Amino acid sequence: MKITVGVADMKISTDAKTRLATYSLGSCIGITIYDPLARVGGMLHYLMPESRFDREKAVENPFRYADTGIPALFKEAYKKGAQKDRIRVVVAGGACTRGGSGVFKVGELNQQAARRILARNRIKPGYIDLGGNVSRTVTLDIGTGNVTISSLICQY
Repeated sequence: MKITVGVADMKISTDAKTRLATYSLGSCIGITIYDPLARVGGMLHYLMPESRFDREKAVENPFRYADTGIPALFKEAYKKGAQKDRIRVVVAGGACTRGGSGVFKVGELNQQAARRILARNRIKPGYIDLGGNVSRTVTLDIGTGNVTISSLICQY
């Protein structure tokens, strides 16, 4: 069964027949986590780096932001039996989707937020695919823990 993780969304699964997938990661970041012993996997697709600019939206949906979504992803996985010392982490996305001339550079800020939050919590990703100017699709197979990242080349 395939479960789609939408924009500003998070899903956790323990069903070995499940594949989590998120599509069209541009400046957004997708984070997958997987505990191979507990067979717990999760995926977050966050939109923005920090919730401090709109606390109401963060309360309404913590998965919009790195600083609220990343901790929520890990907490939910821990509730299902995952342990921090066994979790495998993959981070993808954070592209510059406006040809590099954007004022806000959301992709770059999202990358920095992911790196900062994971480092602060002493979590080292096993694989990182960040930046560039390509859209990415990420899937996580709960049965195997395999993560697939595919890129879509866009021309501007």
